[in-house]
Amino acid sequence: MKCIKNKVIEEFEKGWLGPNKSCEFYPCHHHGQDCTYCFCPFYPCNDDDLGRSIGEKKIWDCSYCLFIHKKEVCRFVSAEVKRLAITDPDDKRLCKIFEEAKKRFYRPGRSIMVVGATSDAGKSLTAMALCRVISDMGYSVSPLKTQNMSLNAVVTPDGCEIAMIQDLQSKAARITRVSSHVNPLLVKPIGDMRSQVLVHGKPFGEYDVTQYYDEFIPGPGRKAVEESIRYLRRSYDYLVMEGAGSPAEINIYDKDLANMRAAEMADADCILVINTEWGGSFAYAVGTVELLEPEDRRRIKAILFNNLSGDTSGFKEGIAAMGKILDIPVLGVVPHISISLPSEDSTFFRDTATIGSGRIKISVIKFPKISNFNDIDPLYLEDTSVVFAERPEDLDGSDAVILPGTKNVMADLSWLRSSGIEDKLRSFLGKIPILGIDGGYQMMGDRLIDKTANCETLTEMNGLGLFNIITGLDRCEGAKRVNCELLPAGGDVRGYKTGAGMVSGNDEPLFRIAGWRCVQDEGSFDKERKLFGTCIHGLFDAPAFRKYFLSYADPSYVASDKDFSDHIEENIEKLADSFRSSIDMELFKISFMEGRP
Repeated sequence: MKCIKNKVIEEFEKGWLGPNKSCEFYPCHHHGQDCTYCFCPFYPCNDDDLGRSIGEKKIWDCSYCLFIHKKEVCRFVSAEVKRLAITDPDDKRLCKIFEEAKKRFYRPGRSIMVVGATSDAGKSLTAMALCRVISDMGYSVSPLKTQNMSLNAVVTPDGCEIAMIQDLQSKAARITRVSSHVNPLLVKPIGDMRSQVLVHGKPFGEYDVTQYYDEFIPGPGRKAVEESIRYLRRSYDYLVMEGAGSPAEINIYDKDLANMRAAEMADADCILVINTEWGGSFAYAVGTVELLEPEDRRRIKAILFNNLSGDTSGFKEGIAAMGKILDIPVLGVVPHISISLPSEDSTFFRDTATIGSGRIKISVIKFPKISNFNDIDPLYLEDTSVVFAERPEDLDGSDAVILPGTKNVMADLSWLRSSGIEDKLRSFLGKIPILGIDGGYQMMGDRLIDKTANCETLTEMNGLGLFNIITGLDRCEGAKRVNCELLPAGGDVRGYKTGAGMVSGNDEPLFRIAGWRCVQDEGSFDKERKLFGTCIHGLFDAPAFRKYFLSYADPSYVASDKDFSDHIEENIEKLADSFRSSIDMELFKISFMEGRP
């Protein structure tokens, strides 16, 4: 504590600083933050709007508080400290300064919600673009999707799982420490019309559709959404929310926490997005608005036409006619944008057998319950053609094979065998590289063991026997981010583990995970048979493992040194620039940002 007090005293002596862009940690909280008080002079403020008490010792946690990094707050506090000649962090007058600063400058963030007339209307990209546009204006902003059904999850710094697209939106918002509050309800289909539900990034239970809407949503589901909305609104200037599907699903209208009920909780003004590619754009717009209840209809402040190919001038007459019917302004017409960003769900390859036309053919086994398939995305940037294989003949001519993640390992292993793909894989041993990731890796082991929650039923299944590992599917290590060393060749790899199933064995390890107090070997590697296995997702993002794996597929190929995160940033900027030039920014400010500083 003495060290922290000395730091606060230094800050008092320096006075107002503003953004310190020369600091190697800038920005550690949000883009444009004021760095005058890196060490908050009000800690612990014990204000429930700004933090929380955790643990038996009641430690005050304000790790997500942004209040002391707002420019107007720092200017005021610094001026008052100077005026009152305060030099001691224990000076009681600081309490008065804090109370006055909060009274003057604290208010819940304003909420904007992006809803779509249909699924795949462009809600995710619109929300992503708006996060970057608002961040560029100097405000702190956070995304939020109250409920997301997705098998593509990533892990937050504190070990919680959120949907991949909310992680991308957080990057667009320039959030460096993303919270599970950006996706309080994550639904993962597991088969037999049932889904696993995660609340604030942690497994909560399994439900069928009826149980989910009749039991979960009215109780713990609503409570979790309300908590996240409250948390994010008190932490950020703006909240950009994304709906799910359509807001006018009349069969679940009163139970739908993903759209207008969430907008009501957050008091959000809404943008209705229409994908022009489907045709019937004006009918989609009018029909959606007309199906909404009157109080919800009033929340629709603007309509955005998205993904238009060709000349936009032909839309003018239709926009004018629609305006007379709905009396809702059009925010803009966004043209089709050629960008390369990970897709949110498997619809992107539903009717696609191959992506790319490069020289290296990489076959990805398309499991019925495939998950975390975004692990493959960095390979699209290389000279590859990625084939999603469902039959043995799809694997003909492969230079490499990947067994990706799956939400139902045993069921998908049975499918692999019945499809004939197992025999095809064995014919590749020692000839081309085969990589298993998480569930795909677990299949490659000797045995899979699963117990029911009450331990009354034990299910065992023999794996492919390619690695000397046993997986306990009933045991969980917990989700976490990891930084690794690639043991066979050196080089840094980063990623995350969802912790679904615990693997044990004595193969040659593939990675060494750097820990706080110790190191841990992870994965399996068989150089002679060209076999790779790991539970780490995102392993292709950094170039080290991507280059090493592709060298086994084609020794003459030189892979890119580009980090996938740089590619993501470039495409977010491209997306935001397109939206900024296509929408009426004055209308956006008036309708959605009026009243903010």
